[in-house]
Amino acid sequence: MPLARWEAETALTRLVLESYESSEEIIMEKKVTVIGAGNVGATTAQRLAEKQLCDVVLIDIVEGVPQGKALDLTQAAAIEKHDSHIMGANAYEDTAESDIVIITAGIPRKPGMSRDDLISTNAGIVGSVAKEAAARSPGAVLIVVSNPLDAMCHVAFDTCGFPKERVIGMAGGLDTARFRAFISMELNVSVENTHAFVLGGHGDTMVPLPRYSTVAGIPITELLAQNRIDALVDRTRKGGAEIVGLLKTGSAYYAPASAAVEMAESILKDKKKILPCAAYLQGEYGINDLFIGVPVKLGAKGAEEIIEIRLSDEENQALQKSAAAVQELKDLLKTLG
Repeated sequence: MPLARWEAETALTRLVLESYESSEEIIMEKKVTVIGAGNVGATTAQRLAEKQLCDVVLIDIVEGVPQGKALDLTQAAAIEKHDSHIMGANAYEDTAESDIVIITAGIPRKPGMSRDDLISTNAGIVGSVAKEAAARSPGAVLIVVSNPLDAMCHVAFDTCGFPKERVIGMAGGLDTARFRAFISMELNVSVENTHAFVLGGHGDTMVPLPRYSTVAGIPITELLAQNRIDALVDRTRKGGAEIVGLLKTGSAYYAPASAAVEMAESILKDKKKILPCAAYLQGEYGINDLFIGVPVKLGAKGAEEIIEIRLSDEENQALQKSAAAVQELKDLLKTLG
């Protein structure tokens, strides 16, 4: 090979490598703390790292657990081919200046236990960790995953002192993913072709919207009989309980982790992605001072815009009923106070 050509190709290769390394450094400037090293938290840390979205700090009160899982994930990085840094800790000093804090801490739901049953114990846990995290990362966006989700959003919001745009609940994304999966299974089509919306509280009163749910742009109301749609809606509402019943000793964690990471990615990359999230409403949809699942534009500032879609009378009634159920949980929090 002529010397001039070799030098040119070498210079080009060096330029490409420098560009790649530079882009990686920019990505790794981001930092996310995941509180709770159980199944949901550890899987969330794994997916954040493997997508190379950020460096990850995994926090848990049990000594050795976050450190051990972080080390395991670090060793897996050699095979999965990523350079995200993952560390485990029991104290919050290493969480300082996180861009996002994802709260998964709390006891899991067990067979026969409703999300409401969790409220007393998990309120104390979420309040404590939100206070610790907020003190060290005052500019972070808080993503709440702990159940009962809507109530725990209020606990975190009241504790951390952040503006409403920077406290968001992961619920609608998970419920919508379940609805999309069931639609895909029913019609035997790629899940990538499915789009759906689930509004309201994260529980039995959630509001799947078949009219806004599509396959390759075709509303499912044009593809399925009403009785099949009703069955999918019902299964979506009971999606978490179905998994709890099958596992018998725990609850879902793969899909909840994926939903939380999808939200985090939109914030970290300022993608402005519209996702159904539990957001603090102040008049939108006729609901005030309540965290409810609605379409939200997620960007670097958190919940940058709440999208109000037109609802039928029946859909609006269902959403207001769901809001009333969340209000009951909020009121219960006050009595536990």
